[in-house]
Amino acid sequence: MSEQLTLNDLLESVGRANASCLTSVTELQPAAGPHASVAPAKFAADGSKVGAYAYETRYEDDKPHDVVLIDSKQSQNNRVEDGLRAAIIDGHEVLQRLPRILVTYPNGDQAVEYSDLDLPHRVFDGHIRAGTIDGTPTTQTEAYRRVRDAHPSNALALLETSPVSLVLGSWDSSRAARQGRWRSILVGEIIGYCERPGAPVLKGGARVDPHGMRIELNGAALKALAERQRDELTAKTFDKAVKEGNSAKADKRITSSMVGLGGIPPTLEALAGVACRRIVRSHVLSFAALRQIRFGKGTDGDAACRALLAALALAGLARSDAELVLRANCDLVEAGPTVLTLHERAGRSRTFEPLSADEADALLAAALDHAEQQAGIAWNGVALRVTGDPAIGTGAVDDESAAS
Repeated sequence: MSEQLTLNDLLESVGRANASCLTSVTELQPAAGPHASVAPAKFAADGSKVGAYAYETRYEDDKPHDVVLIDSKQSQNNRVEDGLRAAIIDGHEVLQRLPRILVTYPNGDQAVEYSDLDLPHRVFDGHIRAGTIDGTPTTQTEAYRRVRDAHPSNALALLETSPVSLVLGSWDSSRAARQGRWRSILVGEIIGYCERPGAPVLKGGARVDPHGMRIELNGAALKALAERQRDELTAKTFDKAVKEGNSAKADKRITSSMVGLGGIPPTLEALAGVACRRIVRSHVLSFAALRQIRFGKGTDGDAACRALLAALALAGLARSDAELVLRANCDLVEAGPTVLTLHERAGRSRTFEPLSADEADALLAAALDHAEQQAGIAWNGVALRVTGDPAIGTGAVDDESAAS
């Protein structure tokens, strides 16, 4: 029988160099069954209109195997953030106390808010740096300067302001000097063992309009239709419809497909799914990386702070693992229990029972209570409230192509 991971295990692991990391490995399979294909993560590729999948070579049993990246490290960390964010919204007793930075943009009667759980660069994101705190530019406030000046020799300001930036990594890349670079202590991915194709394999797509496969309008009617929907259409679509309407001769009828009318005949126009003989989700929580960070609280106090970050990572991971939501045509289920392994020195290891969200929450609550007693850590929810730059608030363009 495997044992249950405890706070004591975390404290021993982060306090002394007797454990390298904690790994979490789960065998997955397509929800529809082993015969089904999955849609891996798709990436932009030079010269390709349909994009590309990321294939790699991995070794198992001393043999090379082709694999496809189904979900990347960045995506897996984003899913951890999603789990933490949802718990905060739901009013979770402990996680709603998680320190974070909140950026607010006025939007009529309602405000649009983003936190370091939403923003891609977390504590160092441009939305935060461009805003103000009580009328003072964020980067000129003492509170934010302490965060930006945090160093592995004393990261207390980050722990008390944006601990997620320590857990999932952050980089103050636009700063002229003293850039903060914090590697993620939690990394993960989902890969599928498969056969690498020699050329992209495409699948068919089509659209049926019950009114007619082609719906043709004269130029004036197409232009009028676009004008009526101007606020709803992307700038690119609107400009195309108006341009074609203006250039059409009086007796010419043109297709209205650019505004979503009419059908599209079946064509091979998108990447096909990938059949995988095995799918594996794996995560690594690095105690070695955590031990490089200090908080100015002495040996026991620093260990308590590190254990708190480890417990936060596990609370987010338990939620992420429980929600196998990746993308369309990529529904997965667990093919077996998660294997949680503590890797010690000299090849020794210990196996633990997988953590449910409730069990991870209990571990986080215990770690926070211990950090309060040993290091005086106080988590009280939003640590900094930033007012977003109004110019940025009104400058968003949903359709990327419309900005060109």
